Amino acid sequence: MEAQEGTGETLEKYSPIDGALTGTFKEASAGQVKETISRASAAFVALRKVPAPRRGEFVRRIGEALRTHKEALAGIVTLEAGKIHQEALGEVQEMIDICEFAVGLSRQLHGLTIASERPQHRLMEQWHPIGPVGVISAFNFPVAVWSWNAMLALVCGNPVIWKPSEKAPLCALACHALAMEARKGMDDIPEDVSSVLLGGRSTGEALVDDPRVPLISATGSIPMGRTVAQRVAARLGRSLLELGGNNGVIVMPSADLDMVLRGAVFAAAGTTGQRCTSLRRFIVHKDIQETCVKRLSKAFANLPVGDPRDPEILVGPLIDEGALANMQTTLEAARASGATVIGGDPITEKVPSGGVYVRPAIVTGLSPDHELVQKETFAPILYVLPFHNLEEAITIHNGVPQGLSSAIFTDRLIESERFLSSEGSDCGIANVNIGTSGAEIGGAFGGEKETGGGRESGSDAWKNYMRRQTVTINYSPELPLAQGIKFEI
Repeated sequence: MEAQEGTGETLEKYSPIDGALTGTFKEASAGQVKETISRASAAFVALRKVPAPRRGEFVRRIGEALRTHKEALAGIVTLEAGKIHQEALGEVQEMIDICEFAVGLSRQLHGLTIASERPQHRLMEQWHPIGPVGVISAFNFPVAVWSWNAMLALVCGNPVIWKPSEKAPLCALACHALAMEARKGMDDIPEDVSSVLLGGRSTGEALVDDPRVPLISATGSIPMGRTVAQRVAARLGRSLLELGGNNGVIVMPSADLDMVLRGAVFAAAGTTGQRCTSLRRFIVHKDIQETCVKRLSKAFANLPVGDPRDPEILVGPLIDEGALANMQTTLEAARASGATVIGGDPITEKVPSGGVYVRPAIVTGLSPDHELVQKETFAPILYVLPFHNLEEAITIHNGVPQGLSSAIFTDRLIESERFLSSEGSDCGIANVNIGTSGAEIGGAFGGEKETGGGRESGSDAWKNYMRRQTVTINYSPELPLAQGIKFEI
């Protein structure tokens, strides 16, 4: 089916590039949310009967549609999220990659055979579809996050109901259209296998509160995640949360500083600091602190900031004026606390009027436990935190409420292994000699602590979208009871 026209409040969307109106939409009403969930529930009854490899064929076709329309979809991502074109292309490529992963997975949804304690019995585990999956995504990855969830959910036998960020409705409608194009000629795949609900908080709450949606996968801020988790838990549903990151990199004296510079600048300034995996804390050995700050400052000052459609540009706009205000408030508070701020100024020359452009900032002089360092500001701000030894560096690194991505730069095996050990990074992602941003779809993506504990994309993340069933089969003429119990009648 086509995405249903909403009947709720009017939603106007403006491009962060130049503030131009990109579309006017109607939010889904409460009644339309219920109707969409009803249709998805009916689709689930049909989809769970379709063999998993056949569901994989549907996902393969989605991947082919994405290949065909890669440039066009990337253009919409740039228009709506403000990503430079190459990053937008990379995001669509992630969608293609997860389609390939899911197609292979459709023939590997395997369980276990377990040794039974009873003679002539077989004990096993198997996995079944769970039901309609609700996906709530954020503006910064307006298409990839949906695909990480949707492609796995689909091969597992679950329809997907997508509530995209109200800042990226065009991206969602484009992806839905491609999914429907891929379905043509596959009459065994129900038409309501994919749904889109446009809207804001009230739309999301209606989706989250409905007990017919057994799993809600939500990507966004920590406060949003807390609300989702509590509301889903109140009805004893499942939530898969991918929330904020306050990511740190440890730079040891043995590190290759050219690699450090390349990794840190991209991680901190790429996507204008609006990734959950963006680098926020630069934890550097005191002996090389001054050198690193000088090199980072020069690199930040020379980064080409501007219209993301220009192939020479590396840093596009912030998503809106609210993001700029939040960044400037944070930098003003840092200065008031005695910190030194390098960069961070709004840019108004040689950039499209109506957009929000800013120079990435470096902040020195704050302690690791300062309240500004402890929180995630969704903007290109990098805090420099010196240390004396690796033990102190790891303590600083782990001393924040978030736990998504982490990295260490070192040429010493003993240091990298310590960082990767149970005594090292407490994050869901730990890297050596690469930055914090960017992840391959083959590995499960997610973090610990206030990051929510969710895992999406690769590895065995597919198990989130299924229910486990333990099975005992007695093929003997007797009925022995467990634990040696005698119960004669």
